Amino acid sequence: MDTQTIAAGMMQAVPFARTLGVKFLDAGPDRAVLALPDAEELHNHVGGPHAGAMFALGETASGAVVMAAFGEQMTRAVPLAVRAEIAYRKLAMGEVRATATLGRPAADVIAELEAGTRPEFDVPVEISTEDGTVVAEMLVVWTLRPNR
Repeated sequence: MDTQTIAAGMMQAVPFARTLGVKFLDAGPDRAVLALPDAEELHNHVGGPHAGAMFALGETASGAVVMAAFGEQMTRAVPLAVRAEIAYRKLAMGEVRATATLGRPAADVIAELEAGTRPEFDVPVEISTEDGTVVAEMLVVWTLRPNR
């Protein structure tokens, strides 16, 4: 799947991403890069992106890499975020970008699914400003829940 296909699928499946105005810059099975625009309605009390909007951006980026890596498995399993944590490192101003990476080989996760287990896997996310300054780090743990 290419970036546009993943973006279209995510925007249909996750309307909140549309609400935030998330932009898909790159999405593939190993890495996804999404951006949150610098919009006043997304700001916090100090004029930067609200923490909740940054969290949503990071979670959406993690979902994009999951969809790219495991889209072919959707007929037999549903991807679900199990838990997430975020560490806000610096004040963010302006547009921010979230870069999510698959934490282990997709083939290993698929092998667990094929063995009849419900695999869990990490998707680390780095959120940075346009100049590359890291402003937050996030970890989203995902699972592929087998269809019944």
